[in-house]
Amino acid sequence: MAGRGSRLRPHTLTIPKPLLPIAGKSIVQRLVEDITKVCGEPVDEIAFIIGDFGAQVEKDLITVAESLGAKGSIYYQEKALGTAHAILCAKDSLQGKVVVAFADTLFRADFTLDNNAEGIIWVNKIDDPSAFGVVKVNADNVITDFVEKPKEYVSDLAIIGIYYFKDGNYLKHELQYLIDNDIKGGGEYQLTDALENMKQKGTKFVPGKVDEWLDCGNYKATVYTNQRVLEFIKEEKLIDSSLKKENTVIIEPCYIDKNVEITNSIIGPHVSIGENTVIKNSIISNTIIQTNSLIRSSNFKNSMVGNYANIKGIVQELSVGDYNEIY
Repeated sequence: MAGRGSRLRPHTLTIPKPLLPIAGKSIVQRLVEDITKVCGEPVDEIAFIIGDFGAQVEKDLITVAESLGAKGSIYYQEKALGTAHAILCAKDSLQGKVVVAFADTLFRADFTLDNNAEGIIWVNKIDDPSAFGVVKVNADNVITDFVEKPKEYVSDLAIIGIYYFKDGNYLKHELQYLIDNDIKGGGEYQLTDALENMKQKGTKFVPGKVDEWLDCGNYKATVYTNQRVLEFIKEEKLIDSSLKKENTVIIEPCYIDKNVEITNSIIGPHVSIGENTVIKNSIISNTIIQTNSLIRSSNFKNSMVGNYANIKGIVQELSVGDYNEIY
């Protein structure tokens, strides 16, 4: 999760993309919770590969791991040298059974991971695979090819960025081989090159399919992901009892955090509101609003609003970062 998140600016100018909230929890927390659920056995360790995010972020990530009964570890990727390099930054944790996940994606699935498989690459069938890495499979459902952003159709099974390896030490050696021999694709060390080498040595990778793949690559995709998560989470309390509302309609599902005040407004569906936010005389739907913001006399949907934003009299879709004022 060490990337800059440039496609989600201005929201990632003040916070790493995987820590942005989706229905009240960070993207990365929801991701590791979902992975833990499908593993089928206790997870011993969760390692986070980050940039210079600061001591508080690191503490929060350790807390996420410990809440799932796992040891939390922090590793740093100081230069953006590719996916294979990023994973190798956590080489001390690459032992035994390993799940690797890129922390800008969520998924919905109803299965238990087959941890007897040599390797699993999670995929999702999509209409336009040209912007993604895809896999081809044979009649035995074994992956035969990895193709990065195919210009011509070869498969509609897109790699979603979550992988299982039965032998983490084997993966570590294959990643190190790329670095030692300066094997790059597109100027960076690529995980797909390591996967190809492992396949050539006889490793059988099979596709793991999910019910739904939710991308958080840009603000519109993140807002849609928030909508879908609100629709399918059932076990979480979504509206805090401290909500103060007057002459207001809440159209569920919505997430509303602590100490929120809403007056003369219609909120929802699919709105997430961070703590200490005040909304007056507004109509808002399908939107993420972070903490400590003030919104008055506005009407918008399909939007994303940062922390400590001050918005008044706006009738349009918004992507507003922290501490912005718009009148």
